[in-house]
Amino acid sequence: MLEQSIILIVSLAFLVWSADKFVYGAAALARNLGLSPLIIGLTIVAMGSSAPEMMVAGSASLAGKADTAIGNVIGSNITNITLVLGITALLKPMLVGSQTIRRELPIILITSIIAVIFLSDFTLSLYEGVTLAVLFFVTIGYLAYSSLHKAPSTEHDLLEDELSDDVPEGVSTAKSVFWLIVGLGLLLLSSNYLVDSAVVIAKHFGISDLVIGLTIIAIGTSLPELAASIAGVLKGEDDLALGNIVGSNIFNALAVLAIPGILAPGPIDPLALSRDGYIMIGMTILLIMMAIGVKGPRSINRVEGAILFGCFIGYQYLLFWGAN
Repeated sequence: MLEQSIILIVSLAFLVWSADKFVYGAAALARNLGLSPLIIGLTIVAMGSSAPEMMVAGSASLAGKADTAIGNVIGSNITNITLVLGITALLKPMLVGSQTIRRELPIILITSIIAVIFLSDFTLSLYEGVTLAVLFFVTIGYLAYSSLHKAPSTEHDLLEDELSDDVPEGVSTAKSVFWLIVGLGLLLLSSNYLVDSAVVIAKHFGISDLVIGLTIIAIGTSLPELAASIAGVLKGEDDLALGNIVGSNIFNALAVLAIPGILAPGPIDPLALSRDGYIMIGMTILLIMMAIGVKGPRSINRVEGAILFGCFIGYQYLLFWGAN
């Protein structure tokens, strides 16, 4: 078990590092090809935070562990809201001033509800997987179009500047392609080792595939979001920090959940719906209540951060108490 635990930790570290390099190469290459920083930020950079979940979902699905992949989706979304935003808000209250984020907040709830509806018959079919993938591209198209064709406003959206600053510039095409290939290769390799070691550990302790996806893997694959959010608020880029979470959860519920549906369609653990799916929706509603102000800018303060973090601790207790 010591060997498997070491492999798990090393795999997580490489997964996080390779995801960062993959996004760096892809974003730099897209900028060299002429795409606007705003579009790159809303698509490639935002989607990059879900790259670990995508790779793990693919590896788990190919290994016949669809419950692990589904658990990773739901668990990551819950972890992003409760652990990542909770810790970030505890460090520094987060101002929510971006109209772009306010426009995306209802989408995060809609995609979560769609995910739960698709899991409501305790089966994820090929048709549902393909539908989720199509909805993912439709959502990306909508966000990109609405950002480029929004109505004129006297209020400048700071998220646009923050997204532009987050896209690397002055990187040669050769260097961009190099990091794109290296990042992708290590993502594939590390995700395979991560899933294999997690399965061994889960079997040793009698933990279900679903719970291992909801806990160890979900927390591990949410590390990029945690690092990005903390770095964002410390630099005063609160909207970018929150935007990473919102974008990641939307991508998880659509693009990542589509992967087990396409690669390993079939029955799922009923608890993924009856317990975890509804908790995901509940946490999403809680986030929206905290983030949307009635008048003017709104902030997620330290008290609300403590509430979110407390929800994370309570959820972990519920999972392991139920598993035992």
